[in-house]
Amino acid sequence: MLSSKLRTASIQRIYRCPKLQARQFHSSKCLRDNARPSDAEVDRARAYCANLIRKYDAPSHILQTFIPQPSRDAYLAIRAFNVDVARVADTTSTPTVGKMRMQFWRDTVSKALAGTPPKEPVAILLASAAEDLRERSGGKARLSKNWFHRIINTREQYLGNPPYPTLSALESYAENTYSTMLYLTLSALPQASITTDHVASHIGKAMGIAAVLRGIPLIAFPPQQPLGTANSITGQAGPTQGAVLLPLDVMAEANVREEDIFRQGASAPGLRDAVFIVATRANDHLITAREMLSKLRSDGTLGHDFEHQNDEEHQYSPQQLDAGQDMQLAEVEQAFGVFLPSITTQSWLDRLQKADFDIFDASLRKVDWKLPMKAYWAYSRRQI
Repeated sequence: MLSSKLRTASIQRIYRCPKLQARQFHSSKCLRDNARPSDAEVDRARAYCANLIRKYDAPSHILQTFIPQPSRDAYLAIRAFNVDVARVADTTSTPTVGKMRMQFWRDTVSKALAGTPPKEPVAILLASAAEDLRERSGGKARLSKNWFHRIINTREQYLGNPPYPTLSALESYAENTYSTMLYLTLSALPQASITTDHVASHIGKAMGIAAVLRGIPLIAFPPQQPLGTANSITGQAGPTQGAVLLPLDVMAEANVREEDIFRQGASAPGLRDAVFIVATRANDHLITAREMLSKLRSDGTLGHDFEHQNDEEHQYSPQQLDAGQDMQLAEVEQAFGVFLPSITTQSWLDRLQKADFDIFDASLRKVDWKLPMKAYWAYSRRQI
């Protein structure tokens, strides 16, 4: 009993002692400081992310040149995150293991954005970029954890390569992955603009639809050894079970059967018609984005409302909602580098048309060596 009272008294003296309180405070602060990556760690993480993107998403590596330098770390972290999350389907043997990897990424993103990243290169660069964004914006801008989680959740839904029931479902997938990735990039500028979000939404949908089309040959006929091709380039992937990821309503409309594709490949009846229908939807989104920018410059309006304006995380001030033509054009000017994936997507769709919508044509799996010139031309003329 006496020893218990002595321990209690000792504890009380510790908490009453200013020196010991200060020592305890500095200790916890030291732990927080130790969680922050060093400059050397950030440099290594930056190099790692750049190399990852160069290997698995070469167009994004090329297009980083057109992102403002202060936002480039965020750009690299977001694209590297997308590659790693997309590759979960390639690098896990079962959906159960894939779900565990997705939970790892949820936890990793949450910790990185809270300023305590694990010792993982993408998390380290993401934490550094998020802190830099807060400093540049005076605490007014941030990278949305919910948008990162939306990408993860959507990818997780398609780990087992389930079919898209409709073309609209495929569009929703593209909105929740590729468009959301563009929203994150815009927020890293930093920018919160209904105008540029609206344009990015259409570009992202085109990117996502084209990515799924591009992945059809690899998903339908998976190699014995996984190629490790990132979903950021090919859409979904699965190393074991073949699947055809064309929307079911489009396959029914074109009278194309999955078993015919497995047996006959590019010669399957109706396959080119189905690919044409889906590719046309992607091309329509690029045309819409192009027309919106043209109409903004001529009439001061985008021509139609943003359908995702009231979605989670799309929060705009009254001033942003009522921005005049000059302000909207200034926002487009600042964000134009973020729109340049439209050039990559349009280039691939043009090559698909040249191949008469034969999705198995080998030329469609090559990177366009003219992309740097096309991107520079588009950026200098502010045309997508």
